[in-house]
Amino acid sequence: MSLLSLGLFALGALLFALILLGHRQLARAIMRPPVPPPRLERYPSVTMIRPIRGLDIGSRENAEALLEQAYPGELETFFILDAESDPAYPVMVELVRARAAQGKARAEVLVAGKPPPGRTGKLNAMMLGEARARGALIAFSDSDTRPGPHHLRILVEALLARPEAGDTFAPIVAQSDVTTAGDVAYELLVNAWYGASVALAAGAPGEVPFIMGQLMVFNRKALAAVGGVQCAEGRFVDDMYIGQCVARAGFKNVMVPYPLRIVTGGLGLRQFIRVFRRWMLFSQGGLPGNFTRPNWFRGILYFAALGATAVALGAGSWMGTVSCSAAMGLFVWSEVELQARYGGPRVALRHLWVPVVLPLVAALVTLSTKLNRRVDWRGRSYNLDSSAKLTRET
Repeated sequence: MSLLSLGLFALGALLFALILLGHRQLARAIMRPPVPPPRLERYPSVTMIRPIRGLDIGSRENAEALLEQAYPGELETFFILDAESDPAYPVMVELVRARAAQGKARAEVLVAGKPPPGRTGKLNAMMLGEARARGALIAFSDSDTRPGPHHLRILVEALLARPEAGDTFAPIVAQSDVTTAGDVAYELLVNAWYGASVALAAGAPGEVPFIMGQLMVFNRKALAAVGGVQCAEGRFVDDMYIGQCVARAGFKNVMVPYPLRIVTGGLGLRQFIRVFRRWMLFSQGGLPGNFTRPNWFRGILYFAALGATAVALGAGSWMGTVSCSAAMGLFVWSEVELQARYGGPRVALRHLWVPVVLPLVAALVTLSTKLNRRVDWRGRSYNLDSSAKLTRET
């Protein structure tokens, strides 16, 4: 046995051990048993604000799920669009009218108008909703999410159970209705990479210095302390930045251990790449090191295993090839298994190539964000600086 073969074998074994340790750490964070917050004797009023632009897959069903929240207190819901010409506008009006006819909780469709330069359409809608809100608490919900009937109640209970909390939010789990390779890649990104890392960073207390804003509830004291959601003026990543402002003001961002579904389906690979670029740019908006470091380390292990396997094959070292390829196989298995543990769908055999190439795609997408800071989102294009601040809208 040559020294090269022995070294490659030892390297493969070391990589295997490190990948396994990292997997177990993330798996423990995901599987941490939830502790339900205590029920309240009286539930405060809530204003729920959902910015909408265009019709996503499942938009109607997502809106219906939001309107069917089993919240024990007073609830008003605002669907806010840029203009009446938006294709989602008649759908939301129809749902709100049907709800009014049934005598259920109050809901309205509002028009925010085109945002001024330096402000995203989402933040523009959030600011209008905050200004019109009458609830004691203010909640925001993304249009591609489908909350369970008790999500809002749990978020409110968790918020009021922690006097130091300024807001609560739900983690996300991606689940597609019609699964393509792009959907599998997106699900792995959200569930096995992003979601698992957030669970690890939050720990048992569920506290992080940012917010995943797909469904979040604020108390007015925290919002007032940061100047309202307008504190994110000029920012592309509004929720993460608002969370940073809340943390700097002395409040806690608390994540509840009840995942919120993001609805996907029929996502092409080119569409996924665009979404992935946006997520990469999101991550440059101030994510803490204890969140980003595990993913960077996982990526380094992947490329080390990939490179070592290639070297072993080229050198004709069967022992090194077996050892290093076993580390590669474990890495792919870890992605698939973490997704399943997190609540995502199982990856079909025909799509097993997706977790194999996903880190390679991530490297290329990361490079593209360094070379081109322009991003398309919700029908608009934005140019961003290195801290994910808006520089110019076109």
